[in-house]
Amino acid sequence: MISLWFLAGVVAVVLAWPFMAPYPYEAVSDAQFQAPSARHWFGTDVHGRDLLTRAFFGARISLLVGAVGATVAFVIGVTWGAIAGYAGGRWDGLMMRFVDVLYSLPSIIFVIVLITTLDDLARKWLADVFGSKLAASTRILFLFVGLGAVSWLTMARIVRGQVLSLRHRSFVEASRALGASHARILWHHILPNVYGVIIVYLTLTVPAIVLYESFLSYLGLGIQPPMASWGSLIAEGAQQLNPIRIYWWLIVFPAAMLVSTLLALNFLGDGLRDAWEPKRNA
Repeated sequence: MISLWFLAGVVAVVLAWPFMAPYPYEAVSDAQFQAPSARHWFGTDVHGRDLLTRAFFGARISLLVGAVGATVAFVIGVTWGAIAGYAGGRWDGLMMRFVDVLYSLPSIIFVIVLITTLDDLARKWLADVFGSKLAASTRILFLFVGLGAVSWLTMARIVRGQVLSLRHRSFVEASRALGASHARILWHHILPNVYGVIIVYLTLTVPAIVLYESFLSYLGLGIQPPMASWGSLIAEGAQQLNPIRIYWWLIVFPAAMLVSTLLALNFLGDGLRDAWEPKRNA
């Protein structure tokens, strides 16, 4: 419950921050590398930008990537796993062998290749058709698609296993005897009994995707300046590390926000798992 209230507070502040921010997140000034103070609670960066403002704006990008990526993984994984488990036989074997092949590929390498090979082409095409403003958002779009596309495999396996255990239960046989279609049996009778497991795993997928995005941004393959995410802010802070002076606030505050949010999401997933599986505590 503490994690739930913490996450609710983070989301509320992130959504309201554009109306509360004391400084524009792109505004530069002459106050470079100022330590945390009453004027700048998280200090300032190399361009004199308020780090607190950029950290909360970065939270919007990181959480949005996590939420959208988890939604993509939810839609693909639940659909694929439900159809494979309900169909059974040859279709099940064929569909799950495809999942096994994708599992053998390094997921993060796939996302990196997708971004590096297609981002420039998509950016140029969108700039010619829709203008440069929309073209600047292609990197975020590829993060949505790429991270979601590599995160649905475990979801599909979990759903498939649950559907296999339910498809011959008495209530399913009764619905089939009454003339219900396969689609109705699957979506109205079987999947509602799997939602508990799906929701639990979904809460654990969000922090994994946020961590992927932060890692890619840290490598310079994610969110590009002047936009910011927690990963890109940590990368910018790491670039300022030198033997003469360490601007610790540039790394500590974005990293603390990232770690605390990921911990809260994982604790929430554990709590939901205990709530949906009471036999574990028996």
